[in-house]
Amino acid sequence: MLKIITANTNGIRSAVQKGFQSWLSAQDADIVCIQELKSQDHEVPEELTLGPSSFRYFHCAEKKGYSGCAVLTKKEPDEVIIGFGSEEFDREGRYVEVRFKNLIVVSIYFPSGSSSEERQQAKFRFLDVILDRLNTLKADGREVVLCGDVNIAHKEIDIKNWKRNLKNSGFLPQERQWLTDLFANGWTDVFRKLDPRPNQYTWWSNRGRARQNNVGWRIDYQIATPLIAAKASKTDVYRDGRFSDHAPLTVVYDFDIK
Repeated sequence: MLKIITANTNGIRSAVQKGFQSWLSAQDADIVCIQELKSQDHEVPEELTLGPSSFRYFHCAEKKGYSGCAVLTKKEPDEVIIGFGSEEFDREGRYVEVRFKNLIVVSIYFPSGSSSEERQQAKFRFLDVILDRLNTLKADGREVVLCGDVNIAHKEIDIKNWKRNLKNSGFLPQERQWLTDLFANGWTDVFRKLDPRPNQYTWWSNRGRARQNNVGWRIDYQIATPLIAAKASKTDVYRDGRFSDHAPLTVVYDFDIK
């Protein structure tokens, strides 16, 4: 059995202060992918681990207090890749890849385009350049699980107020089509494969009472290659605790890392 958790912490130090590590310690996860560390390597709390013999890998942004990704793993990888070869986006700390003999797991943080048109154009550039990396991963021969905040709600079922957001970043037709094409090209949206219910979200605005009223977006994903996706047996979005504006997404796979 393989238990993978992905979580956007919107600042790892803040999340740990709010109980994220205490919750994590009780999960007995094999691999945890984190996005939006908002810290440098030396600022990540030392207690953030999966146990005394686990391993931690970070990709921090050059800009302090911004972006950043991590992978925590109980089993030591055969290889770790930090960044995916894009000068523009590797400066922003958006990609950590760990490789085992039969599995590759990636923690990835897609840009948000909601703050300005300039950032939306950066997001479109990211969608273009990350495809090369994803195609390389799929052609590798190992199973792949891509974990992270994609900053796109795929379908109407994945966002509460979809009509109001048709022209907003995160639900633009081009963005949603990018995901449609990705899933048509041999990748699986693992959560949606296991849970077809509406009103299942992973992010809520801090404005108003969005979280209390479950006015949310599903923008955090585990996206996998077919064989391991078929072995996914259980999934959960943890909403009882509030470590950030996102909720951790867990998937259990009937799969053993070699």
